[in-house]
Order: sequence, then C-alpha cells, then structure tokens
Amino acid sequence: MGKIKARECQNVEYKRSWQDKYLEWICGFANAQGAVMYFGVDDDHEVVGLEHVDKLMEDIPNKIVTTMGIVVDVNLHALDGLEYIEVVIEPSNIPINYKGKYYYRSGSTMQELRGPALQQFVLKKMGRSWDDVTNDRATLDDIDRNAIDYFLRKGINAQRIPEDQREASTQDVLTNLHLIDENGHLKNAALLLFGKDPLKFFTNVRFKIGRFGVDEADLLIQDVVEGNIIQMADRVVDLLKARYLVSPISFVGMNRVETLEIPIEALREILYNAITHKDYTGADIQMHVYNDHVEIWNQGDLPEGYDEKVLYGKHSSMPRNSNIADTMFKAGFIDTWGRGYKKIREGFTKAGLAIPTVTSHCGGTLVSFQRGFDVVTGKKITSSNVISDVSSSVGSLSVLQLSDRQKKICELILKDSFISAQQMSVVLSVVKRTVERDLADMQKKGVLVREGNTSAGRWIILIDKTK
Repeated sequence: MGKIKARECQNVEYKRSWQDKYLEWICGFANAQGAVMYFGVDDDHEVVGLEHVDKLMEDIPNKIVTTMGIVVDVNLHALDGLEYIEVVIEPSNIPINYKGKYYYRSGSTMQELRGPALQQFVLKKMGRSWDDVTNDRATLDDIDRNAIDYFLRKGINAQRIPEDQREASTQDVLTNLHLIDENGHLKNAALLLFGKDPLKFFTNVRFKIGRFGVDEADLLIQDVVEGNIIQMADRVVDLLKARYLVSPISFVGMNRVETLEIPIEALREILYNAITHKDYTGADIQMHVYNDHVEIWNQGDLPEGYDEKVLYGKHSSMPRNSNIADTMFKAGFIDTWGRGYKKIREGFTKAGLAIPTVTSHCGGTLVSFQRGFDVVTGKKITSSNVISDVSSSVGSLSVLQLSDRQKKICELILKDSFISAQQMSVVLSVVKRTVERDLADMQKKGVLVREGNTSAGRWIILIDKTK
C-alpha cells in the first residue's frame, strides 16, 4: 500500500471507511477551524481503499447538504489501484447544526455544545459577546449613579475620559460606552458594571473569599462581595487588607510603615482580569487564601491557543466580554494590548516573589501565587527569594524582655487568634489602652503580626516567646 501526502491544514483526519457518524465530525469541524478528512486511509497515511466509491461520492455531499445545509469539496483519488475520498471542510461563519445539535471540534475532542457554552458559541459566530446582549426588563432606574460617578472620576484621573465629561448624564455615559441600544434597552454589560443590584438580573455576580487552613475542608472565615463589578476590585482589596492578608510593620526612621504582603498593583491586575474576563453565565469568582499561598478562580477558559507561556509573553488581548473590557480600559483599570501579565510578573519579581501560575481548571482559569508572608512559620519572603525568620533579628527572650503581661497576651492569642484587645483587657483586668500599647510593642519586636485590621482579623505569633 502507498502513503498519501495530505493537504496542508490545521486539522487532518484519517478514516479507514465511511460511517454516517462522521457527519457529526464534519459539523464540528465546520463550526471550528475547518479540516480535511480522508476516507479509505489509515492512521499511518496508507491507502486501504473503499468499496462502493461511486455511491459514496454521491451520498456524502448529499447527506452533508441535506442535514447541515453546507457545501464541501468531495474529491476522489487513487493510489496503487486503491481509491480513497478527500473531504475538504471550510470553517463556517455561521453556526452549523446536525439534526438540531451543535458540535465543535476542540483540540482532539469533539464536543456537543449545550446551555451557556452553546449560547457563547452562537454569539461569537454572530460577532457578539454575551455582555452585548440587551436586557428588556431593565431601565435606567436600575443603574447606580454613584457607580457612574466613580467610573468618571477614575477615567478622568487616568486621562482616558475628557474632563468635560465629569457631569455627563447617566444616559450619555452609557450611550458613549455603547451599553444602551437605539431603543433605549440596556445591555448586560451596563447592569453588571453599574447596576444597583446586578443579582436581580444575573445569579452569579459574586466574588467569594475564603480563608482556609491546611486544605479546603478547613474553612476559617469567609466573605462574599456583591454589587456592581466596576467597584468590585476595590471592595475585594479592602476585605483582603482587613481580614485575610498581612501588612508587616517596619520602621523607616521614626515612621511606621505597613506594606501589604502581596504587591498591591499586581494584585489589582489579577483581580481585574478575573472580573473582566469571567463568564457571567457560570459560577461565582472564588478566592482561596491559605497559609502560604492564594488561589483565584473564575469561570471561563483561556482563549484557544493561550496558556501561561503565551500570557507572560507578547500576545494580543482577546477579551471574553468586549463591552466590559472597553469600560474597564476607559476607567484606567486594564489596557487593551495584552500587557496585564507583564505588569503582574514585574510586580511580583520586584517584591521578590515567585511569578503567579496560570492554568485552565474545571472550566475556568486558575491563578495561584505565593504569599509574601507564611503565617504558620512566621517567615517572610525576602527580595532574594530566601525565606528568613522575621524574629531572627530580634534575639532571644532574654533580650526581648517580654513583660509577664505580654507573655499572658501570647497565651491568650494561642488559645484564640481572633481575640480582640478589649477581650484581652477584660481577662487581664487592665484598660484596653494598656493592652494596645503592649500589642504595638510586641509587633515592633517581631513577636506578633496582624492578619487583617483592628476591627476584623486575627493575631499571629511569629515565634512562641512564652517558652
């Protein structure tokens, strides 16, 4: 048997015989990037021949036209006396179905599209995104003017919106952003970005944050951020500072400095990516904060052909939600040149932290990065990526000379890390201010660190000084 030289194409398939089930494959290839299929040829490209070739040459194109309404090239070839058929399938610019079902070839798998995946596919074929669809139930009364004003302030400060637009009407702002159609109907993007209550229209517009211990079964605290997505990143950052991340204290001369353990601008870039590119027909955004690392997951796979290597290299921006991305750009939150991950890499590198990993996971995108402070070991990450003990420069207990009351404070924290200064003052029979002075002194000495703020958070003992 002779071997054929296949036509150059992104997808090439070889089949020893024709079966009607391959009509699903042709549908999937037409909905994707097209393909060339050879029948009467095995996987080693060797021609094995076909029977009843004349009938197949008539049946195959007729079945394709009848069931899918598309025309493909069906060519008859021969090699060493054996005949085989070549079917050339061009990608279609409209959705194609086979017997009412939509198939799509992705990688090496053939998928039947259903539900949200089918909706996204059809919209994409029409040159639209889900956030571009209008919502007939919504009116301008559903838009929060405070969110509009917030957007205008940010955009003007970023020099992406003219100063003379500061007092623009809500309708004019939405019209300029193409978030309202000629009939006055609001698009999904308008309600997500500026809605008073997006959950009234969509069920998955939440950002869930959980603080976990050793694993997902060990949930310590949790919060849910709701509301419009234009202000969501700010609310998430405020919560992280208050309850989930550490801002170790240092002193520059007489000035007390608190720097968040994660580089703040890089963190915001990760948050804006998750919020902007989320599939809002899917699950809520989820953020897992562990002792030594953080994970952020949003529904929606990376664009086809994109992976971590591509994202950290030079690449084009391919937003899932074009209207949301355009508004976030004009607010100064993201850019449109695919430079977001470059900023993330630079931020983490400058802070001496490992570059975040980006993977496709459970139908979504998972970004994972190490914390700048290990709250269990009491160790931080230095600029040289070497972990060192925060308390090592302070010395031994004899040098620290902790008071008996400060030792008792450590004992109270070991029993309950969420204990407040007021609760400590009651147990120790002293005024709250005395406890606060002790806590400040112990932080300065490297004995304690605060995860969160005064009203919400917990104390972490870096090294057990009570022994």
